Formats: sequence, C-alpha cells, structure tokens
Amino acid sequence: MILNTLFVCLSLLFLSACGGEKTQHSAASSVQTKKEIIIGTTVGDFADMVRDQVKPELEKQGYHVQLLEFTDYVRPNLALADKSIDINVFQHKPYLDDFAQSRHLAIMPVFQVPTGPLGIYSGKLHELSAVKSGSSVSVPNDPSNLARALVMLDKLGWISLKNNINPLKASLADIASNNKHIKLVALEAAQLPRSRHDVDFAVINGNFATSSGLKFTSALFLEPGYTYVNWAAIRTADKDTQWVKDITAAYNSAAFKQYAFKRFAGYKYPESWGIQSTPPASTALQ
Repeated sequence: MILNTLFVCLSLLFLSACGGEKTQHSAASSVQTKKEIIIGTTVGDFADMVRDQVKPELEKQGYHVQLLEFTDYVRPNLALADKSIDINVFQHKPYLDDFAQSRHLAIMPVFQVPTGPLGIYSGKLHELSAVKSGSSVSVPNDPSNLARALVMLDKLGWISLKNNINPLKASLADIASNNKHIKLVALEAAQLPRSRHDVDFAVINGNFATSSGLKFTSALFLEPGYTYVNWAAIRTADKDTQWVKDITAAYNSAAFKQYAFKRFAGYKYPESWGIQSTPPASTALQ
C-alpha cells in the first residue's frame, strides 16, 4: 500500500513538472509566434509608409497589421507603454529620451525612419526678409521641438540664444535678446499648419507639413543637420523578439528604400542607409 501511494505521488509530481514545463514553453512560443502587430504613427507621412509598404510586406510574412493614427505627440508613447500598440513611429530620439525618462517608461528606440525636416513656412508674410518688429511666429509647444524652433530663429538672427546652452534643450528662458520683438505663439504641432492664417510665419514639423499639403520646396527655411531623424520605438522587453526583427527588416528593405527615395524626396534618411537627401533649392540660407 505504501509503495502504491509513493508511486502515485511520484507520478503526479512528474506530470506536474511536465505540465509546468509545457506551460512555460507555450508562453515562450506565443511571444516568438506573435502574428498581430499594432503600429502607432502620427497622421501623414509615417502612416503612409505603413499603408504603402510596411503593412503589405509584413502581411506577406503572415502578420496581421493594424495601423493606429494619432494627432498629438503624447498619446503614442503612453499607448506603447500600456500595450495598446506594439510599436510607434513619430519621434526623434531627444524627444523619446526625455519623455521616457520623465514618465519612467520602459521604451526604447529601435531603428530610424525617413523624416521630413522642420521648416519655417509663410503665413501673412511671404518672405523671410519681410520680417518686422513685432512679427508673430507659431512654434511647436513640446519642449524638444520648441528647442529646435528657437535654434532656427537664432540662426536667422531673429532672436539670440544665450552662449553655451544645450541646443537640444533650449527654452524660452534661454533667449538672450529679441531685438525684433518676435511674438512666439506656442501651439500643439498638429495645429501649426492651420495657424498660418493667423501669424506671420509658422515653424512646422515635417510630417504635419506634408499631411496638410505643404511641400518642402515651399519652405522659407529648413532645419539643417541629422540630429532629428525620427525613430521607431518599442517596449524594452520586446527588443529581442522575431517580430521586431521582421519589422526592422521591412523598414530597411531595398523595396522600402526605393519607395522612400521616390515618395519622400527631400527627406532626411536613416544614417544607416549611408545616403543623404538632396535639400530643396529654397534651403540656400543654410
């Protein structure tokens, strides 16, 4: 009787161990065989890239891809962190780093994407030389893009920033002089194209410029340099998953590059591509 009882107990322990191992294996397999990907982008060019190229390519590989579009720069990262989406494409690294640190989010950059440059576009005034004392300029209200706008206005000589400041973190407090008495109107980035009717000039992010029908060739001044080429972001826990490798490959494929060169001429391309975009002629002031 004792032997029978011992045999039963050992059998149950063996089955339990096997069951636990099977459960762990199943959990690991579910991560590796993820076939539904929700991509979050801002409206406009980044969404077009998903619809035109990335989604079809991933669906050829058996993935089901859903696109979720946002009209602001806050919700995409919050949605990523709370697992409402799997990956987002809309932001440059200085913004991502600051957002993740200030909100204590475990999210990280994974690859760069073609990015439209920040530009100054005409509003009530149509030439940079027409700027006058008291001219109004609408600018992005989020800290990192406001810093970019201030650096651009400094390059134009419309304002002067303090010496030795960090250009990535320039703020209104860093304006040393404003001899032209420029009136800065800080707005949500998505509202900047519409603000042109109410201000003399508007500083507009590339994706919102193109989504509103503006061409980079119509910009009065475009931001130089490659500091602000945008990145796709994922949750840190997903960095080694197969689906992240597959979506990275889709964005860096020969087909995607050919599409980007034709569809997004004048953009800044990922540094890993080893190709710089050709700026429109209107950026001669750079």
